[in-house]
Amino acid sequence: MKIISITNDTIHKEHICCCLSDQKSESGVRLKKEWLSNRLLEGLMFKRLDQRGKVFIEYLPAEKAWVPIHAPGYMIINCHWVAGRYKGEGWGKKLLEECEKDAKDLHGIVIISSSKKKPYLSDKKFLIKQGFEVCDTAPPYFELLVKRFCPTSPMPHFHDNAKTLRVGFGPGLDIYYTAQCPFSINYAQEALLLSQDSCLPIRVHQLTTKEEAQNHSCPVTTYSAFLNGQFITHEILNQAKILTLLSNQ
Repeated sequence: MKIISITNDTIHKEHICCCLSDQKSESGVRLKKEWLSNRLLEGLMFKRLDQRGKVFIEYLPAEKAWVPIHAPGYMIINCHWVAGRYKGEGWGKKLLEECEKDAKDLHGIVIISSSKKKPYLSDKKFLIKQGFEVCDTAPPYFELLVKRFCPTSPMPHFHDNAKTLRVGFGPGLDIYYTAQCPFSINYAQEALLLSQDSCLPIRVHQLTTKEEAQNHSCPVTTYSAFLNGQFITHEILNQAKILTLLSNQ
């Protein structure tokens, strides 16, 4: 087994790991591949195990990141995932080493994590063991971690707007997402279908440019939900969770 790189020459025929067993995500995968293809032109790297499994890493220069951080001269990891029977075999560390090799001429690497383990965010304990440290925080639980290759390198930080956690659309549920995550795409569209019969307004907003993402009101831009203007979660809400949420209002 070995780690391979996905390129624009191969992306049409290669799987992208995270939706292997989810047929519902077919349209999300297609849009994710389109998003990836454009980012590959900007220096993004997508590497995975040459097996049919969820073992991959995705990273790009932080100046091109679709998240509200200030980290010039760094590489940012978008996704780092090892699941299933490949857990515990050292692939997470090997994937991280791939990123470090590609970032060797930069200040280092940054990644968004959390104070306590959360779905869709990399494990802080693992990152600390690999030499990362917390360099900034944003409520209610987000943390920006950095691995600096030189102790005098500047510390990255979240943009101020990432800490506001508010949007100004009034009562109702507002969901923001990007095409970076195939799951986000599908569940955002499911939420939109509920809006016709919902007791409260449901608004869905796709962030379609890097600039929109960098000015978002939350550190995570792949998916974020706001209830009555206030951030509630970055975790993807299915229709059942949305109905439960709104029924309590």
